[in-house]
Amino acid sequence: MEERKWEDLEFYCLVNVLGRVGMKSLLLDVPFVCKSWYKASLDPSCWKYLVFPKDLDSELDFTLIDRFKEKYKIENCSVDAFTKFAVGRSHGNCTGLYLPNGCTEEVAKYVADECPALITLSLPYDSIRCESSIVPSLIGKWEHLENLWLGSSENLVNIITQISLACNKFSGLRISSAIIQEEEASAIVTNLPNIKFLLLRGARIYFENLVIILQGCKNLVHLDVRDCLGFDSDDEAVLELASNIKTFNCEGSTLHDYDDGVIDHDDLVYDGYISN
Repeated sequence: MEERKWEDLEFYCLVNVLGRVGMKSLLLDVPFVCKSWYKASLDPSCWKYLVFPKDLDSELDFTLIDRFKEKYKIENCSVDAFTKFAVGRSHGNCTGLYLPNGCTEEVAKYVADECPALITLSLPYDSIRCESSIVPSLIGKWEHLENLWLGSSENLVNIITQISLACNKFSGLRISSAIIQEEEASAIVTNLPNIKFLLLRGARIYFENLVIILQGCKNLVHLDVRDCLGFDSDDEAVLELASNIKTFNCEGSTLHDYDDGVIDHDDLVYDGYISN
């Protein structure tokens, strides 16, 4: 039997395969295999799910941008330019996007205009800063958004307020380095009462504010509050309230701060978590 060649694979099958190899291979390897692979790599379906490396610009490492410039003999390429180039390859078909650190608001606006079909979006802390008004103002353009990963809890109330108005299928929120006080906890319950997945690992959240979430978000199936400061992981009241949640993780959480002192508002201000 004659051996079949990869380049003879049906185009739609090839696109299906290449859509799973990741951005690095799509840019640096696949286009240089043969003409049919190069053509397939340009299909928007290959760029529906984009996971950028966390750091694209580093003086210490040879990053993806460095390899991209070397491969294509490009002298200069900023994080913004590279990000927009890759996102543009999807031609509006991108449904999952994990942005890198170092992006500016220009990228956020570009993504809002070019990715109306987004279902999952990740904004690292050092990416488009959440305290900027740009993030809440763009949420309305992602009406299909179901999952959002924020690099901080800054401006959280405004962000989730806009989510409640624009994204009727929203179900999952993940926040890194979160500070969840009464305002934020109440906003989650008020604006996202049907949320199913909430990940707050490493957050600073008082017992009473966690209770607000546990009592108000009745449809939670996954709640991650591991390694948090503000309540004890073995608190019986917390465990009782969370007993109906299919996956509840609170290991490593404690009432005490690093120096064995109870967390108070002054500690949060001193640590730079709350601005005046």
